[in-house]
Amino acid sequence: MKRWLTGLGVALVAIALITSCSVRENATPTSGHAALHSAQAIPAAAPLREGERFVTLKLPAPYTPVAPSGGTDEYRCFVLDPGLTGSAFLTGSQFLPQNTDIVHHAIIYRVDAAEAAKAQQLDAQDAQEGYTCFGDSGVDNDQWVGHWAPGANETLFTQKIGYPMPAGSKLVMQVHYNLLAEKGASDQSSIRLRLTGGSSGFTALNTEQFPAPIELPCTPQESGPLCDRAAAVKDVAKRFGREIGEMADQLAQGCGHPTPGNTQHCDQQVPVSGTVYAVAGHMHLLGRAIKIELNPGTPQAHTLLDIPNYDFDAQSIRPLSSPLEVKAGDTLRVTCTHDASLRSKLPALQGQPARYVVWGDGTSDEMCLGLVIWAPSSA
Repeated sequence: MKRWLTGLGVALVAIALITSCSVRENATPTSGHAALHSAQAIPAAAPLREGERFVTLKLPAPYTPVAPSGGTDEYRCFVLDPGLTGSAFLTGSQFLPQNTDIVHHAIIYRVDAAEAAKAQQLDAQDAQEGYTCFGDSGVDNDQWVGHWAPGANETLFTQKIGYPMPAGSKLVMQVHYNLLAEKGASDQSSIRLRLTGGSSGFTALNTEQFPAPIELPCTPQESGPLCDRAAAVKDVAKRFGREIGEMADQLAQGCGHPTPGNTQHCDQQVPVSGTVYAVAGHMHLLGRAIKIELNPGTPQAHTLLDIPNYDFDAQSIRPLSSPLEVKAGDTLRVTCTHDASLRSKLPALQGQPARYVVWGDGTSDEMCLGLVIWAPSSA
């Protein structure tokens, strides 16, 4: 997967959209799963456009998630075959969660035939349907071509753009199951693809990931062993593996060693020129605000995304009013504000230990992620 993360000097793992629902300071938290995230009706599919066709793929069998390593989250990857005998473009997709009590996000990766064989081998080595895959798809050269989280329904562009789907390529559907509210339930979700022919003059899209660090100490009213940063990072590695555990230090080093507190940001350089069509932002339960800026503090400054009151239930992809040209060497800044005091107001986190919050794949951890959907000149 291509990433605009050269400033970090590390090959960061793919980013996952994580479970939760925002509960604001003046909100009245409710009991049960409704405080985690509110199920939303998925709109009916828009009509097919010229040259498009629908292909719907479903998990082969129901899967009952089990969180490993004493955690409450499992990331499971399933290999799906769209049956492409010729090249195509993916011009839209809609993930269809079957059990929203446990399904909290999905990321769809495209893999070529060789990498698909590796993914199928991982699947075969696991006695259950699919395989565990914290971070990304678990194979190299994957390409993020779609995702779902609350509010992220199908986005259709007016331009002739889409994700290339070569003949023989397959999809790896990574589903994040969160078991804070319910254990022992199964899921058999599906995805509806909108495909068009591969020789129809479409411009190829990429989804790029721009993370920033989270260094959020416990509040003065909290205490416990995980309020120590080193202990909290070690706990993340225990629950999600070494690579995820290393993210906190990698982000801190690559983004200028931010001061612990509510707000952090990261500047990254654009490696090649291209055209940006849409953006999205993601945080977890403690998120307050997120912003994506291009060339901040210069005459060329441009705000791509500004969400001053972050709402997990509104994670739709946001097309720009007009496509924006970016140049190699431009600076892209992602800024996030988190609030540890929200922890005491969230029924979903009751019983969870107070912790120094860093980057992690679980509900009690955090993320600061900007997503940019664009067509690089080198694509």
